[in-house]
Amino acid sequence: MTVADTHDVRDPELPGRLLTAERDALVPLLRERPAEDFAAPTCCPGWTVRHVLAHCGAVLSRVVESRFEEGVFGPESNDRDIAERDAWAVARVVDELERGMTEAGPVIAEAGGVLDGIALGEWVHAGDVREAWELPGAYGGAQLGPALELLAHLTRVRGTLPLHADLDDLDEPLRLGAATGDGPPARYIGDATTLVRLCSGRRPPADTTYELAGATEAELNLYA
Repeated sequence: MTVADTHDVRDPELPGRLLTAERDALVPLLRERPAEDFAAPTCCPGWTVRHVLAHCGAVLSRVVESRFEEGVFGPESNDRDIAERDAWAVARVVDELERGMTEAGPVIAEAGGVLDGIALGEWVHAGDVREAWELPGAYGGAQLGPALELLAHLTRVRGTLPLHADLDDLDEPLRLGAATGDGPPARYIGDATTLVRLCSGRRPPADTTYELAGATEAELNLYA
């Protein structure tokens, strides 16, 4: 698996491809789990699996329906969206999520880039669900390559700290962050899923080994 070293040119279809591929993997998994499993806690403080999925479905519904009032996607807005779905059956929560993952791609593509990060966030939250259920593939799996490509593009557009990542599971280095900086880029050596965790504010397992020089873990968090 390789990821191109240059991510300046936006691929408008990439977020939608990531969403639909994750839909095909995640939704069948959700459909087969008993309702009590959705009460499992996740790494998101105070959120269960059900809360995470309700949040994800609500965000995508807002995208599909172009509902972007002031404060949307902030903590208070997220809490309201989740509360509005408290009385829903789990199947309805999953239905909304599936619809959003199916229909949001074209809207994100037409938005010119301002909504691209939502697709990556949805994929990361799918990892939160897998981790909560102790399933393989959290923050990795078949869509790791496209997710890393989108991550690299987002960090360059947002001008985050330059980072050169030598990944155990990729053939080529991955370059994140601003194209130029005041000095050499920070350096990461380790596996790709740990890098995803760091860039999304998720704590790696205690036995994870990696090297990070020239930056702190907090400085890599795209959602800080």
